[in-house]
Amino acid sequence: MTFSRSSKSLLGGVALAMLAGSLAYAGDAPTPNKGDTAWMLISTALVLMMSVPGLALLYGGLVRSKNMLSVMAQVFTIVALVGIIWISYGYSLAFTNGGSLNPYIGGLSKAFLAGVTPESTVATFSNGVVIPELVYMTFQMTFAMITPVLIIGAIVERVRFSALIVFVVLWVTVIYLPIAHMVWYWAGPDAIADAAKALAAATDDAAKATAQANLDAVTADAGLLYQLGALDFAGGTVVHINAGIAGLVGALIIGKRTGFGKELMAPHSLTMTMIGAALLWVGWFGFNAGSNLEANGITALAFVNTMVATAAAALSWLFVEWISKGKPSLLGLVSGAVAGLVAVTPASGFAGPMGAIVLGLIAGAVCFFFCSTVKNAFGYDDSLDVFGVHCVGGIIGALGTGILVSKGFGGVGLVDYISNPGTAVEGAYILSTQLWIQIKAVLLTLVWSGVGSAILYKIVDVVIGLRVPVEQEREGLDIASHGERAYNY
Repeated sequence: MTFSRSSKSLLGGVALAMLAGSLAYAGDAPTPNKGDTAWMLISTALVLMMSVPGLALLYGGLVRSKNMLSVMAQVFTIVALVGIIWISYGYSLAFTNGGSLNPYIGGLSKAFLAGVTPESTVATFSNGVVIPELVYMTFQMTFAMITPVLIIGAIVERVRFSALIVFVVLWVTVIYLPIAHMVWYWAGPDAIADAAKALAAATDDAAKATAQANLDAVTADAGLLYQLGALDFAGGTVVHINAGIAGLVGALIIGKRTGFGKELMAPHSLTMTMIGAALLWVGWFGFNAGSNLEANGITALAFVNTMVATAAAALSWLFVEWISKGKPSLLGLVSGAVAGLVAVTPASGFAGPMGAIVLGLIAGAVCFFFCSTVKNAFGYDDSLDVFGVHCVGGIIGALGTGILVSKGFGGVGLVDYISNPGTAVEGAYILSTQLWIQIKAVLLTLVWSGVGSAILYKIVDVVIGLRVPVEQEREGLDIASHGERAYNY
């Protein structure tokens, strides 16, 4: 069996004296369940739909008509490009043991899918449950695809197409893959339970020392943030904070669109934006519920939380905007829905439904504040509010997860894979401790992606030039960059 990722809590402070009676599961090597496999194939297709056509339509409708085709071309190109990167080396660097660099990045043992066959499997989050590795690899590919796509919303209508391609290759390699490894890579529940069982069965001091060393090695076979105990069920840090801060940095480095603040830059088709947002909502069930990697009660919980948090955030943004501006807008409604989807992502398999509603209500109001008041106060041109929705919403979700996972707030509690495999442990959760872990995960992601992205933008700007000439920007990137128009009229 190969290793998988986890969004469950890390081990810590559990008495090994309890092992002998509680780790007595054994048997033949597990085989994939057809229902789990089918669900994961569906989830993978749903997440792909979030990028194409979901984000392509959402973003495309929000720009001016002269840039609609360019946005769709950027989204589609990034999806295709990252798919090849993932097959070549991305999956291996994100989800294998990286030797001495293991806390930060994986190795190349599975480059070009070496050893990944129709028969190979990966662990889920239940002991003895696996899915085909090809399914897991492709599911994770769709996450790697959509993350850099989110970034372009901050820099549309003025970025050079060739520069964007080079930046995405560098960004996925230097920023995304290490963050994914640090947050999601672990040895899997079976590897941990087997090592703990061997320790419990050891009878002499030498055998116990060897078994303890093996258990320590297995528990250390995880990314840095996973070892700290950071919770991220489906990508609050890996996807949204990561992309959101990179988008803001890009907007600041590239600069404002020509005429920003002086010329009308209204969305050219809110109809398409609404369709794109609706596709995102539907696809997000694969994003969140699929991240459980199997079809069970936690999958259903993530599904429900994705439904209700989104609804709450959409209404929250709508009514806050209605009160502050006098009219409720469709753009505000769908923006709130996306903010709710973002915020519930890290919490989707940890929080209870009531907690998810509260999270959505907070995210809708706070993200509206950042996309209006804060953005206007600082005057930066984050074209489609990637920072205000994805980074801010991701931070709200990441911190909220540290609170809402508590059984006292209706959450599922922290899971222990040593003394009681796959079961939440009473008394293991301490709010201040878990919240501090979540804060550290947020800060590391902001620094890694913020500083790293700035360096990569500067490199690309020096070598190629990030921004198109002013004449091309005024003409529109549909014609200037692609020689085509989205609309012929």
